[in-house]
Amino acid sequence: MRRQPSGRRPPHGRRDRSLSKPDDKLRLLHTEQDIRRRVRELAREINRDYAGKTLHVVGILDKSFLFVADLVRHLTMPVLFHFVKPEIKDSSGDGYPSRVITFVPRIEAANKDILLVDGILQSGLTLDHLYRHFLALKAASVRTALLLEKIYERKVDVPTDYVGFKTKAKYLVGYGLGYEDRYRNLPFIAQLN
Repeated sequence: MRRQPSGRRPPHGRRDRSLSKPDDKLRLLHTEQDIRRRVRELAREINRDYAGKTLHVVGILDKSFLFVADLVRHLTMPVLFHFVKPEIKDSSGDGYPSRVITFVPRIEAANKDILLVDGILQSGLTLDHLYRHFLALKAASVRTALLLEKIYERKVDVPTDYVGFKTKAKYLVGYGLGYEDRYRNLPFIAQLN
């Protein structure tokens, strides 16, 4: 017989209030309902654009995992899942700084329709690198889906095909985004003060 954990549990069907509203360190930007509605809208656009095709969804870890999970549940075409994690190495050879970005695991992309999914676009460097990488591998098409785009931090002109929300806010947390690996589980998006 299983023992019940000590402490009170919220009534069935209700969330613990600590997860449903921000504390005094957080300023609410997008509610759980806002996110749910916008994800459904993006999925409708993707369903229209990829009707009759097989879609290879490539989630960029770590910030995209909740967004990918919710988005693909609304897609109606055949979907194959892939997740990649960027490995970034900075060095300064010959007195010049350089950055090498690689992604693991390697994905075969030739003749496939690729949808790159990320939780947030900041500088755009990582997404642009991956976008160009799949084009070089002769993908049939490469498009991007982003939950958030920070409009003033972009450094490169990577295409943004499906964008949930554009923002000027800094230090965003919730819905997969974290600060020191905290707040990722929150169902809303907030600015950390």
